[in-house]
Amino acid sequence: MEPTPVLYRAVPQDLAGHRLTVQIQITHPHTDGQILSLPAWIPGSYLIRDFSRQIEDISASSHDQPVSVRKLDNHRWQCAPCQGPLLVQYQVYAWDLSVRGAHIDETHAFFNGAGTLLAVEGQTGQPCLLELPETEQIAHWSVYTSLPEASGLPGAAQRYGFGLYRARDYDDLIDHPIEMGTPQVISFFAHGAEHELVFTGVLPNLDLARIARDVEQICATQIAFFEPETRRAPFLDSSSRYVFMTMVTDDGYGGLEHRASTALMASRRDLPTQGQDKSIKSAGYQTFLGLVSHEYFHTWNVKRIKPAAFAPYDLSRENHTRLLWVFEGFTSYYDDLMLLRSGVVTESEYLSLLAKNISAVQRSPGRFKQSAAQSSFDAWTRYYKQDENSPNALVSYYTKGALIALGLDLCIRAHSNQEKSLDDVMLLMWERYGRDFYQGTPQGIAEDAMPALILEATGYDATDFIARYVEGRDDLPLKTWLPSQGIQLGWKAASTLPSLGARLRQNGSQCQLATVFTDGAAHHAGLSAGDTLVALDGLRISDSASLERLLGAYEAGQTVQIHVFRRDELRCFTLQLTRPALDECVLSRLPS
Repeated sequence: MEPTPVLYRAVPQDLAGHRLTVQIQITHPHTDGQILSLPAWIPGSYLIRDFSRQIEDISASSHDQPVSVRKLDNHRWQCAPCQGPLLVQYQVYAWDLSVRGAHIDETHAFFNGAGTLLAVEGQTGQPCLLELPETEQIAHWSVYTSLPEASGLPGAAQRYGFGLYRARDYDDLIDHPIEMGTPQVISFFAHGAEHELVFTGVLPNLDLARIARDVEQICATQIAFFEPETRRAPFLDSSSRYVFMTMVTDDGYGGLEHRASTALMASRRDLPTQGQDKSIKSAGYQTFLGLVSHEYFHTWNVKRIKPAAFAPYDLSRENHTRLLWVFEGFTSYYDDLMLLRSGVVTESEYLSLLAKNISAVQRSPGRFKQSAAQSSFDAWTRYYKQDENSPNALVSYYTKGALIALGLDLCIRAHSNQEKSLDDVMLLMWERYGRDFYQGTPQGIAEDAMPALILEATGYDATDFIARYVEGRDDLPLKTWLPSQGIQLGWKAASTLPSLGARLRQNGSQCQLATVFTDGAAHHAGLSAGDTLVALDGLRISDSASLERLLGAYEAGQTVQIHVFRRDELRCFTLQLTRPALDECVLSRLPS
């Protein structure tokens, strides 16, 4: 007998008030009183988000009679025992303009299931149906999602239409975000698999055709990389197509991966418009394509190849792993590499992107205090909760992880006389852990499994490498390793001005210290993050540009007086300027 699906109904209502009304119909509620719960976090974003705080007016009924609902803790509710069917209804306040939550106004509705759709405990393995009804307010909208239409059922949605959609279980249901509205859309095929680019926001003269051509090259290259023989896209196990959902704002940036789609945020100025020179890719457009490449690579690496700690996810609490340097770091290495391999960027542009990443790690004093493995484990409490001291205390498992991937790639190639590479490790991980992840019993990579996997795939014993550069805090000697690939690494100062040893931020009309670097000039002078700069040697500092002009009159080693406001107190400090750090990486081809 087929299990009875759990039926969800989600309706954007009160668009000006940003509310999503959700109903859940449970045919056979638990006899002791059905418990419902909402995930505390969303996969791919490793922080307890407490989405449940946005749930309003939860109620329940059975046979048109009210059923009491009692909240058990931060994320769970229990309905009183009833014979069923049980109907639960609630509203979600949806005003989170991010890739993680839900956002509704008169122009569109976007929501992730993890933050909006309650799980029916004890029935999360059952099939789910999601009804998206058409209402008068949103009748002119279309629906964009990788969630399959419930074909063959009464009320099934047609492509882009309102109606019924299906999921194999609750985990599947919440892994396909929904976008409704009137976005700009273009489709393309990569190795026979359909992909859609969906752009929401005000975008005059957006060059959709150019973006589609570039993204198609990226997708085709990644599919062929993981499946060189079949050229089969991985998302075909759960959807008929892949959907890139991009919310465009003035300065947005970010992405969140899903099994057959991704939610992105992008800056309007980063996207190409019609009439621009197509032979030139701006730095902003390269950044956007790198984001697309990163999230698409996650379709394999973390959505299907997973650490054991995520197989399966426990969405009620933190899921600690020391392996995010593999899942985010390796992905951060391959995202730009796939731009190069696909021909979307030139070698010179790729080396600039790689140098930017090397520079970012070099400028993080925290790399001497925290390892990449520790950074992974502490993502829940440190990486996603950064403050003014974080650059001094933390290292990013994204950027340091990407350099670890580069270093491993170089070492494997050198050890094997260029016959093996990190590609072989990725392909072994895909074959063993990823390809059939949603077909059988999910299996993830154990915390200590990477040395053995690398050895099996390439013959390179990475035990010492991982001890020094992953579990340890040593800098990778890329300057020594890169020449084997015909690339030389050099360093230069990003500025010719003497240094304060601090990072600045403009707060309205005030120039403030955002971070005071450990052992820098500002640190030794007694300055602190949050101090508002007022004057240097008696001359007013109005913004960072005026500070640069003032510093241009000095040399490293000279002493200056700096007046600041700390809170509402005027203070004066004596600071000895230092030489600008050689922290900007330069990569170039060695002469042949």
